[in-house]
Amino acid sequence: MKKTVKKLRHRLTHEGRLTWLSLAAAAPAAIVALVLLWFGDHTPKVQWTLTLLIAGFGLGFILNAREHVMRPLQTMTNLLAALREGDYSIRARGARADDALGEALLEINALGETLRLQRLGAFEATALLRTIMAEIDVAVFTFDPERRLRLVNRAGEDLLGQPIDKLLGRRAKDLNLDVCLDADQDAPLTLSFPGASGRWGVKRSSFRERGLPHELLVLTDLSRTLREEERNAWQRLVRVIGHEMNNSLAPIKSIAGSLETLIRRDPPPADWRDDARSGLNIIATRAESLSRFMQAYARLARLPQPQMEPINLGELIKRVANLETRIAVRVVPGADVTINADAAQLEQLLINILHNAAEASLETKGTVTAGWRDLAECVEVFVRDTGPGIMNPTNLFVPFFTTKPGGSGIGLALSRQIAEAHGGSLTLANRAGPGCEALLRLPK
Repeated sequence: MKKTVKKLRHRLTHEGRLTWLSLAAAAPAAIVALVLLWFGDHTPKVQWTLTLLIAGFGLGFILNAREHVMRPLQTMTNLLAALREGDYSIRARGARADDALGEALLEINALGETLRLQRLGAFEATALLRTIMAEIDVAVFTFDPERRLRLVNRAGEDLLGQPIDKLLGRRAKDLNLDVCLDADQDAPLTLSFPGASGRWGVKRSSFRERGLPHELLVLTDLSRTLREEERNAWQRLVRVIGHEMNNSLAPIKSIAGSLETLIRRDPPPADWRDDARSGLNIIATRAESLSRFMQAYARLARLPQPQMEPINLGELIKRVANLETRIAVRVVPGADVTINADAAQLEQLLINILHNAAEASLETKGTVTAGWRDLAECVEVFVRDTGPGIMNPTNLFVPFFTTKPGGSGIGLALSRQIAEAHGGSLTLANRAGPGCEALLRLPK
């Protein structure tokens, strides 16, 4: 019996259950009224008339109650269906906050307005993204799990030499882009496409769309940037070399002209030998200075690859500190650290920064302190002085730039080049107190 009732309950719709419940609620009163009517002292005409009235009014009230319950539910169904279809302009009328049904309709209206604003924001963001993708000069591609092209921007179309309608759906292998999806992101690739050729930077990432993994590929043309950087480097180099050569050749030319005039004088003056000897000495001095400059440039340009070997960092710092004889270098002991490095190059780096620190401290009769720290991700070597500090930090690492009368301008540039060849970095900055600090970071 219970199983039959459950099956019947599951078969009935919500409207059917509501109708039967209304009938069940009205049935006791109707039965009592009919019993009193039919078993009372009434004529058959009255009995049938009242029976029809009771039945008619009962069914009418039940159907009316059913409509009052079902109509709002159908309205809410239509509203939710419109929201599901993306039509957020439909609103429920007559929604009030003083009854339960009105509150439900108000919430649906609020939901529709929220979704409308969110869709408007999404459309605006999508339009902005498409504008950006269309205007940027990097090629952007997206591929589905089968590596079929699903999205490409204007730069990608120009690179592949075809419009978007002929590119979408094609495999990465057919577009010669599979090598980019499988390549190392840190290494530039030399590639040739229908629209351009040269060296390209590759960036890849993944995202999910409709639950499926997709790949994002971004190609950046490095050739133009490399050519621009190369041109700027040549301009800086020619400017520096030209400046140094002019500084040497101008006095040489002037003195050579003076010596030529001196020799042509007839008779020569009595002290012409002394003047000639002095002029030739100046020419020799300037030529030697120019030769030192060219040797310094060759040294900077031909730094060999570091030969890595285990070295004790503390012993190396102490040994270099003892080489500075103009001022006592105080070494702050640190942890016992062994790193892989080129001992000769690292020693030259430390000599350079300790030499600069000593010269700065000699100006103010200050001190020099060196030490090291063992950090979680790297090893730090610090050299602190109490000199006048850095006046122009912009040109610190510019090759051949120097403010010292006899300086070559390659010490710090060479030191930073050594640090970067070891996978580290070198920075100089003024301290909170007097002087500055050189900070060398090296990987463990």
